[in-house]
Order: sequence, then structure tokens, then C-alpha cells
Amino acid sequence: MKIQLFTCGVLLLALTAPGSDAQLDVCGSAPLNSKIVGGQPAAAGAWPWQATLDIRGALCGGSLINNQWVLSAAHCFSSTSTLSVNVYLGKERMQGLNPNQVVRTVSQIIKHPNYNVNTFDNDLALVKLSSTVTFTNYIMPVCLAAKGSDFPKGLDCWVVGFGTTSSVISNTLQEVDIPIVSNSDCSKAYKPTGITITSNMICAGLTKGGKDSCQGDSGGPLVTINSTRWVQAGVVSFGIGCGEPKYPGVYAQVSKYQSWISSQVTGAQPGFVKFSAAAHLVSLSIPLLLSIPLVVFSLFVPS
Repeated sequence: MKIQLFTCGVLLLALTAPGSDAQLDVCGSAPLNSKIVGGQPAAAGAWPWQATLDIRGALCGGSLINNQWVLSAAHCFSSTSTLSVNVYLGKERMQGLNPNQVVRTVSQIIKHPNYNVNTFDNDLALVKLSSTVTFTNYIMPVCLAAKGSDFPKGLDCWVVGFGTTSSVISNTLQEVDIPIVSNSDCSKAYKPTGITITSNMICAGLTKGGKDSCQGDSGGPLVTINSTRWVQAGVVSFGIGCGEPKYPGVYAQVSKYQSWISSQVTGAQPGFVKFSAAAHLVSLSIPLLLSIPLVVFSLFVPS
């Protein structure tokens, strides 16, 4: 049984935020995300906050949370040295043309002071870009789940990354939809491994397996939609293998870290949104009401 931190894939190339300058006016907007389907290449601009980190040849994910800071996982960084660390935004392919891509070096890496390498608790890191980025349809910050957010069992979420889909890093950005698994069910699943699922963690995956984050996806965002905004619920942390039956993926729960993130980030504060399951249901029902004939018809079309 192998405990897998979803990192170190080798690169294939050689609504609550303090202050008037918070990112609530722009965060969580994805103008080009017109349809979401799991387990396939993501459309250009579908996830404009997605960051790809090249850490001295190793691959991790992250999320843009304002115009100069990226949220990622602490275990991605063996040290806080910024040497040979590059962050790619608007990246669609590992190899080939990336017309919407910008690249930044890094000026600071902050690992959560209570990150525990043995228990994987508090697996968060903040990465400061060497200079700010300009927001476009392809580069936009995500909203972060505020303190007190609740993500109920069965809630559909999405995880995105360039991590391995078989034995190699994916050349195109991948997206997959997975449901939230309750911490009690997740704890039962991981009990035989000796790993404790803490209140700082959140789990997502299928009982039958087959959908998951994997090596190279570490630090990437687990997101869901709250009304019209995409909200980050978790940061990819660890799991048993990738997509294994019975073992959901485990994520650092973003809402537990609002105070720490706010105290470390300079410039415009990230947009924190208190996730509401009710608002999520409303966001799903509005398009349903607007297109009942189409939706009802599509329900009876064999997949």
C-alpha cells in the first residue's frame, strides 16, 4: 500500500474579505467556462486561476489568488529557496503553443509553519510571484472558501492539473469532477493505513475509484461553484495511489486557513466567500429553469 503525495512528476519539457482592495470583484469568474465535463482535456480559459509550478524540474499545481500570489501545497517544496522555481499561468499544454501563457519567477515561498511532514496536516504554501500579472479571460484569481464554509457529502467538485493520467505527465490540462466524501467516511477508509484525517482536511473521490488527482497535481485547487463564483475548497495533498477504490483523495481544507492566508498575502487580499450549499443549488437550478426542454430531453439521451 503506497501513500502518494501527488507531486514530483518530472516535467516533460527540458463573500468575505477585508478592505476595499480585496479580489471579490473579480475572483471566481471564468468567462470561457461554458461547460464542465469530467475526465477530459479542459477548454482554454476554463480554469483561469490554474497555476503550473516548475520546481527545479518537478511539477506541482497551484491557484492564483490575487495578482501576485499563488496558493499551493507545502510538500511541493523541500525548502523555501526560490532558485529555479517558475510559475506558469494560462498554460494549456506542456509542450506546444500556449498563446495565453505568462511565466513568472518567484520572489518568496512561505510554507505553513505547522505543516507536518509525517501526518500531512496543514499542507499549504504561499508563493509570491516576482512581478504582478494582468487579469485576462485566461488568467484570473479564484475565490477562496471563507471560515465557516461547509462542503456537504456528495457535493460535486472539480480538480484540474497536468498530473499523470497513466504513466506519463499529461500534455494537456485535465479536468475531472468528483464528489465530496465526508471526513468520517474518509477517516474509516484511511484507518488501516494509520493516517489520521484531521479537521484541516477535506476528501473527495469515488468509492469505485477511477477519478482522482495524481502525481504532478499536488498543490492544485479543488473547486466548486457557489452561485456564479468558483470557490476553492481544497488544495491537492495526498492519497493512496491514484483513483484507487475505497481511498478518496485528501486535500488541505482552505476555509481553515483564512486568517493565516490573509496575514501573509501582500497587495490585494484574496476574495474569501463563505460557501453555501443552498447557493450552489440555486446556481444549478437557474440554468435548468432557463432550458427545461433541452435539459429534460438530454436526460433521456443514452450516454
